[in-house]
Amino acid sequence: MAFSHAVIIPTYGRREVLARLLVWLGKQTKLPDEVILSTTDETQLPDVGTRFPVSTVFGVKCVSAQRNRGLEKALGRFDVITYLDDDLIPATDYLERAGRALAQNPDWAVVMGNIIWDGATTGEISWADGVETLRTAEACGRIDPRVFDQVGAQGGNMTIRTAMIGDLRFDERLALYSWQEDIDFTTQLGRRGRIVCLPAIRSVHLAVRGGRTSGIRFGYSQVANPIYLLRKGTMPTDFAMKLIARNIVANVVRSIRPEIHIDRRGRLRGNLIALGHLLKGRVEPEYILEI
Repeated sequence: MAFSHAVIIPTYGRREVLARLLVWLGKQTKLPDEVILSTTDETQLPDVGTRFPVSTVFGVKCVSAQRNRGLEKALGRFDVITYLDDDLIPATDYLERAGRALAQNPDWAVVMGNIIWDGATTGEISWADGVETLRTAEACGRIDPRVFDQVGAQGGNMTIRTAMIGDLRFDERLALYSWQEDIDFTTQLGRRGRIVCLPAIRSVHLAVRGGRTSGIRFGYSQVANPIYLLRKGTMPTDFAMKLIARNIVANVVRSIRPEIHIDRRGRLRGNLIALGHLLKGRVEPEYILEI
């Protein structure tokens, strides 16, 4: 059975990046039935032709809210929804494999793909290098058939069975960049069906700089958001503690000689503000709007 399939792309401040992705999606072995762009206003939209219908929804700059606006537009119309970051390059068979996986496994709620090269850990990747990496991987012909169960899924690289969503929505208290909103949402979906990662569904994450939030704000979210989700009951304790500790340690160590593309000192300052709030019993992820 072929599922109707929508792609939702939350985006802001990266028109050229988005334009390349929209053109690239035209190379999919199964074209999306619709691509929904969720952003703030028309100035964020590129002027490109596509091989599939494109619709838009506008509203506040907040990833959780943008995800929700796209979701509301798609629910009741499509069997599956794929969320993509605007700087993710999916393999040409990405949508076909993701849709087929859910169609063949009715107990699966979310399918996450495998990012074979992530610029978030190695530094920003050029479009040409990302495409070449995917083409090389496809040319080798080897497909990994394994299935890995996950606690949650990456928001910019996941496909969801809409029938299992119900009244579940992304938490808009996680303001602006909404860090860890994907774990919050998919952990709850995991109570309704399996969350799996399939290495056969490949992509490259360019980690394009720009269009994101400030270092100090992001640093605050690195501590406040996991604590908030831990108290909410949607993030396991060990996962939250390791996540916070890893980020604080990285910001302390690398603030001595920061990377050019990362505001480590700003992130560390944000970490410290959040820790101060935690000591006072204050955990408000939306506080970043006041920074």
